[in-house]
Amino acid sequence: MSIEAEREAVALEGPILVIGAGLIGGSIGMALAHAGLDVLVRDSSPGTTLLACELGAGRQEERGDSPQLVVVATPPDVSARIVLEALEEFPEACVLDVASVKQHIAEEILAGARARGLDSSRYVGTHPMAGREVAGVVAARGDLFRGRAFVVVPTPATSPRSYALAKLLGIELGAAVVEIDPDAHDEAVAYVSHVPQIVASLLAGRLTSASEAALGLSGQGLRDTTRIAASDPRLWVEILSANAGRIAPILRALGDDLAELTQALEVLNEPDPQPGSRARIARAIASGNDGVARIPGKHGGGAENFCKLTVLVPDEPGELARLLGDMGEEQINLEDLRLEHSLGQRVGLAHVSVMRADEQRLTAMLEKRGWARAGTE
Repeated sequence: MSIEAEREAVALEGPILVIGAGLIGGSIGMALAHAGLDVLVRDSSPGTTLLACELGAGRQEERGDSPQLVVVATPPDVSARIVLEALEEFPEACVLDVASVKQHIAEEILAGARARGLDSSRYVGTHPMAGREVAGVVAARGDLFRGRAFVVVPTPATSPRSYALAKLLGIELGAAVVEIDPDAHDEAVAYVSHVPQIVASLLAGRLTSASEAALGLSGQGLRDTTRIAASDPRLWVEILSANAGRIAPILRALGDDLAELTQALEVLNEPDPQPGSRARIARAIASGNDGVARIPGKHGGGAENFCKLTVLVPDEPGELARLLGDMGEEQINLEDLRLEHSLGQRVGLAHVSVMRADEQRLTAMLEKRGWARAGTE
């Protein structure tokens, strides 16, 4: 049988054992259980196992259970050990981990499998690119992965069957499956996940020195840039430590950028500012514009394919639903929606994103139906 045929012959039937009933493991269990699959839950804490089962993440293991697939959803510092134990305990099962770093975990698993005589073809790495700033199974959601990337990171030893099951898992979670090699994965997440976490945490840390009056002026910009700073410190110590070699060069370059910008700002305070300081500040902001423009949109296009209009929505029941209903009646597809509303304001701001081709129709609809606008991007 060819590799392609073997992949096509595989079906995700279960049982599926989820080891680690935290946010990610619990969310995977909820999604699969809701889809009708038999999900088994195991956690180092018996109480957490019971809680996860009561919340709908699956059921407790019973004697004789033989999982088709084992999902290791533990912190990265123990993922390799748990994967090796699962390969040994369940000699017929495929085993995958969902840790956010892949290279060193894959190397440790392959080396451990050789030393212990285990079949490493039954292992494949994965990384669902979703999460929340709150931890634990109580924060788990069955729709957490819908529309998000589910990265499959096979090793040279991964069998077609293991690869196929990992891909089917991502599809069952409602995610978009992407394949990438371990080294490229770890470099990618350093840019799009790990460094943003550090920057958000450092920025939020500076707020401890701000006055209550200053914090009272906080708007959506501050909330957007610090949202993920509420993440679990213990988990992030392990994640950042595991990918330190790829994170450090990016932080060093960012530090150089900050030093240059700081110097330009300090010069502006001098009686006779050095020429070019304002240009350096402008270049820093413009560089950010260029970076944002590279972030893909919902359908994979760049920012130039989309238009964002800001609509004033009265702070009254049903008004946001009315806006979305008006768009639906005009057959205008909503690409993205972000809400901004500060305490005491009588209106909220709905930042509505549509395809650039729909901009004129949306503008006309808003005017016709009496919606006030605050701007267009």
